[in-house]
Amino acid sequence: MESNPPRRINVHQALGGGSVADVLLWKNWYGGVVGLISTTTLWCLFQVAGYNPLSFVANVLLLLVVILFFWAKSASLLNRPLPPIPDLEISEEFVAKAAGAMQVWINPALSIARDIAVGRNLKLFLKVAIGLWIASFIGGLFNFITLVFIGVLLSLSVPVVYDKFQDHINEQLCVVLGILQMQYRKIDDNLLKKIPISLNKEKKTQ
Repeated sequence: MESNPPRRINVHQALGGGSVADVLLWKNWYGGVVGLISTTTLWCLFQVAGYNPLSFVANVLLLLVVILFFWAKSASLLNRPLPPIPDLEISEEFVAKAAGAMQVWINPALSIARDIAVGRNLKLFLKVAIGLWIASFIGGLFNFITLVFIGVLLSLSVPVVYDKFQDHINEQLCVVLGILQMQYRKIDDNLLKKIPISLNKEKKTQ
């Protein structure tokens, strides 16, 4: 009896199916090119040229304020329309959506922290510790700006590559995940075997 092949994932729908998904999958090639060029330009300014991000933001805002000020002054003198600036205020609907989006991420994190601190979940503790160590190791190799640049490059390349070669990638991922699970079980079993022994030794010495 032959096993059924894994069902293909609709990557566009998995990414939300909106304009962001179109950019990440290069269906909107203009948005992808603009995002890639702008991100590369900013990375070159901050990383290669050594420009300070705070100075860059301050200078851009200063230039914008000067342009709007002289535009408004010249408009009143020459009877021209004022700058088309919308009402700058945050609506309650936007705040509610932002709070809901943050809640989706914060609640699972708090649940994990509770399981580690109160539930004393050893497996979860090891997973979190290894994940944080990997994040700390990667953060030590690159600064924040370079990490953001790498993240943008991966976002504009990994989804489209996975969408085209999904079947082959899934096969290789299944093999890698199987190997990792075997190694994790071996490490976990060895740790669980050592912990009771150490506890028994401590009880005998007391």
